[in-house]
Amino acid sequence: MFCKNCGKEIDANAAICVNCGFAKGTGEKFCANCGNEVDPAATVCLNCGHAIEVKPNVDPALQKSKLVAGLLGIFLGGLGVHNFYLGNTSKAVAQLLIGVLGSCIAVGPAVSGIWGLIEGIMILVGKIDKDGKGIPLKD
Repeated sequence: MFCKNCGKEIDANAAICVNCGFAKGTGEKFCANCGNEVDPAATVCLNCGHAIEVKPNVDPALQKSKLVAGLLGIFLGGLGVHNFYLGNTSKAVAQLLIGVLGSCIAVGPAVSGIWGLIEGIMILVGKIDKDGKGIPLKD
């Protein structure tokens, strides 16, 4: 196994490359199967035919939890809490306003609640998989 960032050989059980510090499986410059340099836009290594999968090198401390976001969407989604958690503030404010100010016509909370429920389910099944900054959600 080779590091996809620097191309150096790494142990199959290693979590990070000791040469460059990238997490195993992250990077896009080298093939993880043969270690040869690959085109970042390529989907297959031209040397060995191995499929190229690009995973961003993300600090796990910055990742939000998919489970927390999904449950917030299901139970408190009508108030936009899950979108505040994910950093989608404008969408969260819209849900909050529809839910609270829309209570004058009684349809607002129902619409906002259904919207939150659907988004919560979409988060849990992986249809929504990034936060407001584009960072992938962790399982």
